[in-house]
Amino acid sequence: MINGHRSLNASEVLMSHAGKGFSTSYRQESVLTSCEHQSASGIDSNMDTAIHAPHNVEMPEQIEQALVERIDKDRIELPVLPQVAGRVMALAHDPSADAARLSALIHQDQALAAHVLRIANSPAYMPRTPIASLQHAVAMLGVNQLSEIAVTVSLKSAAVKIPGHEADIRQLWRHALASGAYAKEIARMRRYNVESAYLCGLLHAVGKPVVLKTVTAIAADLHVPLGPDGIQAFLDGYHARVGSVIAVEWALPPQVAEAIAYYGVYEHTPTHRQEAMMTCLADRLATYLLVPDSYDESTLRDHSVFADLNLYPNDVDSLLSLKEKILSLVDTMAQ
Repeated sequence: MINGHRSLNASEVLMSHAGKGFSTSYRQESVLTSCEHQSASGIDSNMDTAIHAPHNVEMPEQIEQALVERIDKDRIELPVLPQVAGRVMALAHDPSADAARLSALIHQDQALAAHVLRIANSPAYMPRTPIASLQHAVAMLGVNQLSEIAVTVSLKSAAVKIPGHEADIRQLWRHALASGAYAKEIARMRRYNVESAYLCGLLHAVGKPVVLKTVTAIAADLHVPLGPDGIQAFLDGYHARVGSVIAVEWALPPQVAEAIAYYGVYEHTPTHRQEAMMTCLADRLATYLLVPDSYDESTLRDHSVFADLNLYPNDVDSLLSLKEKILSLVDTMAQ
């Protein structure tokens, strides 16, 4: 129960999203064709996290049973969507939204306003002149760009805290930022909604920090050893389930909710398959960017998602050429 609302459990969420043929079992071990789990070549494409592990690692049974029980009984502690982030997201999808309303909304949180101005003035956004106010920022960057910055900064402030796993959380956040940035570029290339694609990329693995916090707490309570490989297995196996619960709790747009649930198995996406495919590719590009030794370029290019998105080799070249731009954005937003 969060903020007076009951969170749907994982199986309820996936049943509400799933089309025929998609398994609603808790583990995702049967879908190893996914972007997040394993590429066709068998190379782990989820090595963007600070925890690296092979996929044949077994999850300790006691911990897994306890995790499933918490999911079933709605006892997963979910992060709360910051109020400003929710309102900015709603405003961004409001055709009548204007610069004055956005500026007034961000001004309600002075810390947020200061962070937004810092980022707007960073080299990543290349302002022609110093930006001194939110009104000036809107004029220079536009409502959509400023909304994106505000949502990202607000979400970072609400990030899950896990003592002893600060490096893991930091790397998960950097991967989310890179995925969001790449998703925008892919959407622009495909002539899809850029703002929606950014949210899909940014939030596609929102369940991972929650799974990390939950399984490490369970392991400590049960006095069961849980090493990095076991943790990674839990992240791979359960983050989409938990992420889907978060999507319901946060009332995320349907395309974002489906990207979270299906980006790894986009062929099963009920409605918003393009968003799921773009998120899958963004996830892979972010991994390749942040952990270059995760797989080589030929392995990256071999994935079927490029063909499914009707992207040509020169399109891939264009995406790969954005490395420095994406890294600059990630470094700026992650501060």
